Amino acid sequence: MSADSITMRDTLRQTLVHVLPDLQKHCREPWYLIGSAAAWLAGVDVSVADLDVLASADDAAQLENQWRDLRDPVYAPVGAELFRSRFARFRFPGLPVEVMGGLELDRGDGWQPVQVHEATSVSVAGFTVPIPTVAEQIRILESFGRPKDLQRAALLNALNPSSAVFNSSPCSRREASPAGQGEAGRG
Repeated sequence: MSADSITMRDTLRQTLVHVLPDLQKHCREPWYLIGSAAAWLAGVDVSVADLDVLASADDAAQLENQWRDLRDPVYAPVGAELFRSRFARFRFPGLPVEVMGGLELDRGDGWQPVQVHEATSVSVAGFTVPIPTVAEQIRILESFGRPKDLQRAALLNALNPSSAVFNSSPCSRREASPAGQGEAGRG
């Protein structure tokens, strides 16, 4: 493992140790870590600038209340015209955390919910972190269609299954079902 990978692992672990207890305590519906952090946890050598949490709108409201003192009031995400959600960015030790509650995508065919249909989990510092399976990450990233997402999808496509950085295990289909029907991401 390279020095950059060790640094990223430690930075990611530092942030997750701060946010996971609240995610597990306050989220009543399934939530998932998506984006570059999920790709990195799956084993892709990719830069991680923040943690993207996909949650229900109600759970995002709970987290906004819980983390109100950490909220970044001026941050505006790039490419916001493609997405709508109950969005907030929070300043945590290590990396910022972006919560997208009830995330929807519009690629010209109207607003469609972004859902995780298949998930796995990784163990980080004794916590279970739900992430989409590699195939599901590829599907989601390709649906976003931005150059950075397509690049990550290509890297995930080339991934060796034994590359995961932390221990992983599949979530059951029930756990990976749409919001309100499973237990993925719950403590």
